[in-house]
Amino acid sequence: MERDVPLIDPARRPGRGAASCRAGRFERHARVAVEDGWDIAEETPVLRTVVTEEATRRAITRNASPDIPFDRSLNPYRGCEHGCVYCFARPTHAYLGLSPGLDFETRLVARPGIATALERELSRPSYRPATIALGTATDPYQPVERDRGHTRACLAVLDRFAHPVGVVTRGTVVERDIDILARLAARGLVRVGISLTTLDAGLARRMEPRAPAPARRLAMIRRLSEAGVPVRVMVSPVVPGLTDPELESILAAARQAGAVAASWVMLRLPREVSELWRDWLAEHYPDRAGRVMARLREMHGGRDYASDWGRRMRGEGPYAALVAQRFALACRREGLAEALPELRTDLFAPPPGSGDPAQPSLF
Repeated sequence: MERDVPLIDPARRPGRGAASCRAGRFERHARVAVEDGWDIAEETPVLRTVVTEEATRRAITRNASPDIPFDRSLNPYRGCEHGCVYCFARPTHAYLGLSPGLDFETRLVARPGIATALERELSRPSYRPATIALGTATDPYQPVERDRGHTRACLAVLDRFAHPVGVVTRGTVVERDIDILARLAARGLVRVGISLTTLDAGLARRMEPRAPAPARRLAMIRRLSEAGVPVRVMVSPVVPGLTDPELESILAAARQAGAVAASWVMLRLPREVSELWRDWLAEHYPDRAGRVMARLREMHGGRDYASDWGRRMRGEGPYAALVAQRFALACRREGLAEALPELRTDLFAPPPGSGDPAQPSLF
C-alpha cells in the first residue's frame, strides 16, 4: 500500500484514532481530496458517525484457530466508534468496501436481527453448547449500543437458554446490563474481560480516543465485581516503548478494583493496521516511533507483524519473553489467575416456544 496517502486535517477528525481513509486491500484505486483550482471556499465538515443496518441471517461465527480459546463468537456491530488506532479488527472493514482507517470508526453497521437469529440457531436440535465469545471483533458496548440495544437483546436470549458467554469490552454501557450479567454469573455462565491498556489518561485519549478513561474502566471492574460477575483484566495490547512500563501497575490497580484474573496480548499490526499505526506514531510520538517499531520487528522476524498461529499474539525473542515473565510474576504477586474454570454448559436448555415461529412444536 502506498505510504503517501495524505492525512486528514486534525480539525476534521476530533476524537478519532486513525488519521486517514487509506483504501482497503481490495480496492483498485485510492481516493484523495485535491484542490480543484476554483477560488471558492468549500466547507470541510467534521467527520460524524453514521450507522447503517444489515439484514442478519446468521448470528454465530465459527472459527478453528488453534490459538484462540473459543470456537464461536457473536458481534452485534461492524466497526467501532471507540477508534482505538491499533485495533486488529480494522481490516474487516475492507470486506465492506470501506477504509479500515476513519471509515472503521465513523461508518458503523448495526445488526438489528441478530438476537432473533441467535435464538433460532440455539434452538436447533443439532446445536451443542459451548462458550460464545461476545465482542471479539468490535466492542459490543461501544456508544451506539446505548440506543440500539442489540447486545442486551443477545444477552437476554443467552440468559433464557442458560448458555455460557464470555464478554470482552471497554465500554461503560456494560454496567446497564449488570442485571442480566449477575443472573448469568450466579449460575456460572458468564465472565467479563475489561481491556485496560494504560493508566495514563493522556495516552489513552490519543490512542483510544472515544473509549472510557482508564479510571472509568477501573470503576467498571469494581461495579461488575461487586455484583458477583467475575472480571478478567486484559492488558491488551502491550505497546513496547509506550505502555510496557505500566504492566505491573495496571495489574495491581485492576486487582484492587476486584479483578480475579488477567491476560495480555502484544500489539498486533495485521494488514492495513500497520500503516495506520505508523501514521499515528509519526503524529503523536515521533521521538519514540523508531524504538517502538524496532521492538515489534524484533519479535516478528524483521516484519511489522507475523500472523503465524501460536506466535502472533505475543511474538518471539528476548523482549517477548521478558514481558511474559514480568506478567507471570505480577499475577502471582497480585493473586490474579491466568486461567479460570470453564463456564457451565450442563444447564443449557432451549425454553418452550423458542426457535423458528414457522416451525412450532408438535407438543
